[in-house]
Amino acid sequence: MARLVKSTRKSSTFPIGKLSARTGCNIETIRYYERIKILPAPPRSPAGQRVYDESHLRRLHFVRRARELGFPLDRIRELLAMEDGGVTTCGEVQRITLDHLAEIGRKIADLRRLERTLRDTAAKCVGGAMPECPVIEALAKPTLRAPQ
Repeated sequence: MARLVKSTRKSSTFPIGKLSARTGCNIETIRYYERIKILPAPPRSPAGQRVYDESHLRRLHFVRRARELGFPLDRIRELLAMEDGGVTTCGEVQRITLDHLAEIGRKIADLRRLERTLRDTAAKCVGGAMPECPVIEALAKPTLRAPQ
């Protein structure tokens, strides 16, 4: 597994703008990841500018891809800690991934129930004149529960 922490070998360095361009990650997001310790703070140039290297690039790609897959930051932090500590096992990563997959399944089920409810409510609407609109009436109810 590729290490996601600073390596000891010499590599090219670049400013935050180039890191942003190479990863597609907004500069403010990069700074945010540094503040919350997802991305290690880089050294500074004599002029005080952040100087990133390939290890930052790899780590930020990891974080971006994990976010694209819907992992919350606390789970990403957990995966990174496993990698940084060098004690990660494929079984631990699989557990985190399967937990996340189960959560996605629950969200999909909720969205399908929501879709059915909206479809059923919209089907009751004949497009007539106000104020007799089933959609407005359904939205005005204290609770709109999706059919199970």
